[in-house]
Amino acid sequence: MAAERRRRAAGGLSGLLLRIREEGKDSISEHPYLYETDVKISLVGGSCKSPIERFWNGSSAMYILQKATHNEESDSMEESRIDDAFYTSEVLPKESHGPLALSIGRAKQLISLYTMVQNPNMTYLGISDLVVLPPLWVRCDGSDPQHTCWIGAEPLKAGNKVTGVNIYMVSCDGPTADKTRFANLEELKKEHKIRHHSSVVTTKGFAQYELIAAAAIEDTIAESESNIYVDITWNDVDKILETPPLVSAATLNIALESGDPRSPVFQLYRELQILLALAEGLKTGVTEWPEPLESESALKLVQEFLTDLKKKLDGDCVSGKKSEREKIKCDTAAVDSCIKSIFGERGDLDFTEQLWCKMKGVSSYQELIDCFTLVIKSLELGEIQPWIHQGSSSFLSQLIQQSYHGKMEDVPLSDITPIQMLLEIGLEKMKKDYVSFFIGKSRSSLHFQDYFISTSVDLQEQVHRVQKLHHMLEIMVSCTGLLQFRHENLFPLTQICMQYYKENPLNEKHVFQLPIRPALVKKFYQNDNPEIWKVEISSGHGQKEVKTTWQVSTNAPVEHGTANNSGLFSDSTVNGSSEERLYFITMTQCSQVQFT
Repeated sequence: MAAERRRRAAGGLSGLLLRIREEGKDSISEHPYLYETDVKISLVGGSCKSPIERFWNGSSAMYILQKATHNEESDSMEESRIDDAFYTSEVLPKESHGPLALSIGRAKQLISLYTMVQNPNMTYLGISDLVVLPPLWVRCDGSDPQHTCWIGAEPLKAGNKVTGVNIYMVSCDGPTADKTRFANLEELKKEHKIRHHSSVVTTKGFAQYELIAAAAIEDTIAESESNIYVDITWNDVDKILETPPLVSAATLNIALESGDPRSPVFQLYRELQILLALAEGLKTGVTEWPEPLESESALKLVQEFLTDLKKKLDGDCVSGKKSEREKIKCDTAAVDSCIKSIFGERGDLDFTEQLWCKMKGVSSYQELIDCFTLVIKSLELGEIQPWIHQGSSSFLSQLIQQSYHGKMEDVPLSDITPIQMLLEIGLEKMKKDYVSFFIGKSRSSLHFQDYFISTSVDLQEQVHRVQKLHHMLEIMVSCTGLLQFRHENLFPLTQICMQYYKENPLNEKHVFQLPIRPALVKKFYQNDNPEIWKVEISSGHGQKEVKTTWQVSTNAPVEHGTANNSGLFSDSTVNGSSEERLYFITMTQCSQVQFT
């Protein structure tokens, strides 16, 4: 009778896992599935964040099993659950609270059923078409002495045939600052050899150091997710928590959100926000005018600007005097001394670019019209003969070119026309600003930049691409100012960013990765504690390879809570001191079940 119940339970699980896999081929469902009455199953893969990425690096899709929150049944009801409810397999509504874990006993039962349905020798189950299923992981409540938080199973394959299953047991303890609770590397290696009957083991180290973490800014709704950290891997680990040797392989990981007031390019970010507001106004018909960046009104600034040009008409009307050019450089940069050294200054601002610097602080639609009315009137009367860049394509530039010949078309300053005119000159100016940086500092090729400065797409798309340029600038400035990167490091990073943004929309949460030499950033981490430190002990080769992993991390490796164990995730310290770094300790052990 028990064998029959087990067979039926395995068949029910197999059918549901196959259904979930088939339905997830086109798009993985956000809604979990219910197995029996107490287990919730989700398929995780693709762009979804893996809940087990901290201790398992498999890249395929996987099943995640956890406790169904709508049903709290006691262990005494387990047999009736298998008897009466094994056919239940419906889609559950998406739930907003955190995940709940299953008991160790229930988790082991589910892993056993999964192993059965993957075993080609279990012909009595009646599974006619045996399919290799994705790996399966079960959240555990840590109620056992080992504080087991996950149990996983991964099929071993030879072609399309399943030859066995790797079983993973993940235990977690802490946080603690008591290093006497840390493992001894030689003991870990000895235990691995005994468990897997191996005489030779290899070790591989991994450490992650946080180089720059964005602190929370007061009075902001949410903390910034900006961060720069380095991942380092090396072979032949000598001791627990050793500092990675300089011969290690290192990858710099950069995730930066724009708009940090502490950033040296914050003023440029504010300028970009004006462009975005104008673009949104064109799209919706409603423009939200930003707070002015200047103390004086835009109209007054434009009046003074035009007056100066009129006075110089009889003198140097094309390029202006050197002192004026220097004044324009400082005025239009609108940035502090820090950004001036990083971002640089352009001394070749033409009339429309200078005009944008005066008009970007317009506070109303009427003020915008008044400013352009003054400019157009001065052009029509020949009071100014401004210089513009060759190739400038804005509507205002066209009017200026017409004014050279003494005849200009009528301009109806109504509806969206003045907003579009201001947006166009702002776009041209900011594109040249960014190009100036990327050619000067990172020396990136114009070939890559053609995409970002193209005028063959509509204004909305041009603004979107300028946003991408700004995000790349934030990254370059951070690496230049904070990590003291030079050209040989900036250039490949710029190429990586540009290639990504040629193919993807703006995504400030994306992590850009740059392979580097550890010596480049060693001074930032050599006296610091790692965020993650891990040693991987392995033996065997190919399908026979087995691993034992021991790691410490400052963040909890699991997000599900524990109901019955107060020791797990307790805030323990040494002698009540909270000064030392608190670590979670995670151990992952692997065993194999061979079918052939």
